[in-house]
Amino acid sequence: MPVLNNSKWGKISGGALVDVQGDIHRGCILLELALRRRITLVRDPNRRMAMPERIVEVIDERQTGETLLDEALCLMKGQQEIEKLSVNAWIDLMSGETWNVMKVGFQLKQVREILKVADVRSKEIIINRVVSLLTSTTSAIPPQALIIPTAGAVQCNVTRTVCLVCASYAGSVLDNAFGRLGYEDREAAFGRCDDVLTEFFVWPLGAQEGNAAGGGAEAVLGLINEAKKEAKDDEDLSFELVADVSEVLGKLDSLL
Repeated sequence: MPVLNNSKWGKISGGALVDVQGDIHRGCILLELALRRRITLVRDPNRRMAMPERIVEVIDERQTGETLLDEALCLMKGQQEIEKLSVNAWIDLMSGETWNVMKVGFQLKQVREILKVADVRSKEIIINRVVSLLTSTTSAIPPQALIIPTAGAVQCNVTRTVCLVCASYAGSVLDNAFGRLGYEDREAAFGRCDDVLTEFFVWPLGAQEGNAAGGGAEAVLGLINEAKKEAKDDEDLSFELVADVSEVLGKLDSLL
């Protein structure tokens, strides 16, 4: 999962403070569970709800072997036997943002401390992945962007890389990642980031209305096509959940 350790706070309506980085961490947990097909969206044929308000459900309660993921999965499985909650609700609850004393126990704790261990081992690789993807001058995906420092096979490498870009953007850490670039290259990288997020914050992927390329921005068509191959089809609810969570994370940047 993307590792964003610098604590930043933003304001929501009414002047209340929200731990934006905490929300990003919890959002990344949902993304990982969706990519491992442990959770998905409840089918809503008419898609009447806004993306962040779609309801989430556990479809595979098998443990992953990773502390944070398994703790979140256990919480979600137990809660859905009472009531299934939305994407927004789960991010808020796992971040501890609730006035409901009955749900205070849903907060995932020591997340930063656990992720810092991974940060020491893989920070440079993560930065290289983001920079290589966003500085590519063609629609092809650079091999360096798909390097994931973990043992064994990893599914959905392309979509994971997009999620990494999304979380980095939401956490306002791209300036640090682009520190090694010149001005023009940095501006071009931010522009490519905008193209990526525009096409991945919608469902189906690359279906942004009014896009002249008709299937995704020209610069990221290769990325979109490869991500679509990782999804089963346009009815893949786990991948639609990835788009929903990504949209929520993308809006957090405005709070920083």
